[in-house]
Amino acid sequence: MKFQDPIPVAQIAKDYGLQIIGDDSLIALGINEIHKVEEGDITFSDVKKYFKKSLESAATIIILNERADCPASKAILLADNPFEVYNDIVSKQRPHRPLSATVDLSAYVHASAIIEPGVIIGPNVRIGKYSHIQANTVILEHTIIGDHVTIQPGCVIGSDAFYYKRGTDGHKKWRSGGRVIIEDHVEIGALNTINKGVSGDTIIGEGTKLDCQVHVGHGATIGKHCLLAAGVLIAGKANIGNNVVLYGDVGVVQAITIEDDVTVLAKTLVNKNLEKGKVYNGLPASESRQRNREIIALKNLPDFMKKFPGR
Repeated sequence: MKFQDPIPVAQIAKDYGLQIIGDDSLIALGINEIHKVEEGDITFSDVKKYFKKSLESAATIIILNERADCPASKAILLADNPFEVYNDIVSKQRPHRPLSATVDLSAYVHASAIIEPGVIIGPNVRIGKYSHIQANTVILEHTIIGDHVTIQPGCVIGSDAFYYKRGTDGHKKWRSGGRVIIEDHVEIGALNTINKGVSGDTIIGEGTKLDCQVHVGHGATIGKHCLLAAGVLIAGKANIGNNVVLYGDVGVVQAITIEDDVTVLAKTLVNKNLEKGKVYNGLPASESRQRNREIIALKNLPDFMKKFPGR
């Protein structure tokens, strides 16, 4: 998530009463979770074993709850509760605006786009040329939809990330400051749900087609010209390459990578990274040729045991 206007680190320290370690002249350009950070971003850690990862990341400003050695050209902000500071910055930069109109005044819809009855379009949404948004779809804040996109009835695009900070008093919800970006020539089937990122973007690549009742979790990226059949569930932060085919009821766990040109057969659970150009199936996923050999071997096991009694 990038800020509309850069913020001096000294200003952040003043606003929250924080001590600066390192370069106090830096400017914050955005804020992101550790796996999404870029130069100029703020990130945080409140667990000491992750300090090193945060300090060595691309982030320029790191909010910590203990002192640490600050790398050159970076700044540490010391806070009693880094998560609360991080979450408050996101909330102030992207304040929640409840829907108050069918089409928010800040939304942009190209004159050639078709918007059917019952569609709700939230704040700062952008819908491109010749796109067709069908009845009773809800498109929430900061979603960007490209040209020639079709979204079938009853979809929810840009719903909050399912992301919580566990504490002694329960689960604290993160403010979802990310976006959904749907590139050109994408088709999305009926009753899909696509969550926006916590601070980064959920991306559906150009030419990709989603069947009905697909769910895409927060911050997931789906490449170009993919096919996802009905019932596919993609967890947050998963990375799916180009020309990937996921058959019905495939489940993809969080933060894994599926490389280009992979095919995953129906009802497979993807719980590890998948290599380019291969076919996978099973629970959990394994390469289909290997899986089939294992099934044949298991089928022949009783006959094998009869040949070698007592073993």
